[in-house]
Amino acid sequence: MFSVSLSKPYKRDFRTAKPKPGLPQFHTDKYFVFAIVALLLFGLVMVSSASMAISERLYHSPFHFLMRQLVYVVLGVCAGLYVLRIPVERWQAKSGLLLLIGLFLLLVVLVPGLGRHINGSTRWVGVGPVNLQVSEFVKLAMVIFMAGYLTRRNHELKTTMVGFLKPIFILGIIAVLLLKEPDFGALSVVAVTVLCMMFIAGMRVWPFAVLAALIVAALAVIAISSPYRLERLTTYLNPWAHAYGSGYQLTQSLIAFGRGGIFGVGLGGSVQKLFYLPEAHTDFLFSVLAEELGLIGIVATMLLYVLLVWRSLLIGRRAQAAGLNEGALMAYGFAIWMAIQAAVNMGVTSGLLPTKGLTLPLMSYGGSGIVIDCIVMGMLLRIDHEAFQEGPMAEHRMAKQR
Repeated sequence: MFSVSLSKPYKRDFRTAKPKPGLPQFHTDKYFVFAIVALLLFGLVMVSSASMAISERLYHSPFHFLMRQLVYVVLGVCAGLYVLRIPVERWQAKSGLLLLIGLFLLLVVLVPGLGRHINGSTRWVGVGPVNLQVSEFVKLAMVIFMAGYLTRRNHELKTTMVGFLKPIFILGIIAVLLLKEPDFGALSVVAVTVLCMMFIAGMRVWPFAVLAALIVAALAVIAISSPYRLERLTTYLNPWAHAYGSGYQLTQSLIAFGRGGIFGVGLGGSVQKLFYLPEAHTDFLFSVLAEELGLIGIVATMLLYVLLVWRSLLIGRRAQAAGLNEGALMAYGFAIWMAIQAAVNMGVTSGLLPTKGLTLPLMSYGGSGIVIDCIVMGMLLRIDHEAFQEGPMAEHRMAKQR
């Protein structure tokens, strides 16, 4: 169980601190970096393949979406490298402000004329030719804020009802605003991530069990209270009964999985991406991957995400051992977020879960998602670096290298 010491809170100014002699100036987890680079490059290849037909039809260039995605990846990598230079302590100092900005943007997106309505939802704020998906920033802000809150109020969380009702109140505000868009997928990710972070931080079992049951019940009620969500659920149970209606997207996705078999039809050989499968380069990129690369490609992709999440959890564990409690909770939160989003996307495209508008982290087409994902990766690398420098074996390593 995660434990936070309140008697001697960890605090250090990394802006003025000098690297310890004998220690490398920056430490990186090579397996974690490999997973990041592999997913980004693999995503570029699959976005290029999945978007060629629609790109040619809309923009008379088969590589229009690929070039935009390449720009997003470059921007994301630059943002991640910049974040790498910022101490975790500074993010925590601004965590409340980040959350307020996120709430403000959720309000802005609902203002007529400011929010952009796409595919039945108003989830984006238009900035010139670019659409910013607000929920991606809210996920990031919520994880950072909760990491700080659960560390500072750890005793209150463990001993009083108020301690865990405060974050639930904030989660409730976010839930109302996200449902107005509507974005049930983002709400599910945020809710489960926050709940898991509270459990890791040491929340008592019985309040956690009650809270988990209430959140699951609330999500279930929300899912069946809206006609279009209820239609998605009934379609999910038997998509072939609605193959040319509400179940069209799911059945086309299942056809893609079926055509792929074990070895796939070959890169670029997908038929479903030829205007049969909607959103082939965004939410249903995994379906095209399954068709073109088969079970081999599916397993390889899943292993990359397992590696990414596993190393993220190890970063959290190293930070916890080094006394970086806020950084540890941030790492755990980011790992849970990535795991949930990847698992839900794969589950949706394969027909295991009802259709939700969640993309594959680091792979699917989209500027907001790619940039925020890269920022998260940069923060994880920063946490790992600080844990390495402040770990209990730092002095031993320094003496040994001398």
